[in-house]
Amino acid sequence: MNIIQSYKNWRRYSETVRALNRLNSRELNDLGISRSEIPSVARAAL
Repeated sequence: MNIIQSYKNWRRYSETVRALNRLNSRELNDLGISRSEIPSVARAAL
């Protein structure tokens, strides 16, 4: 994987984590995600 693609993946991961962290617990629960799962969900989104 080249450096540009790595950077794009990191940006997408970071944006996903930030967006999910902005949700409250009830919204996360509606999505079936616990707060501790946010990093793994963001990684899977890549």
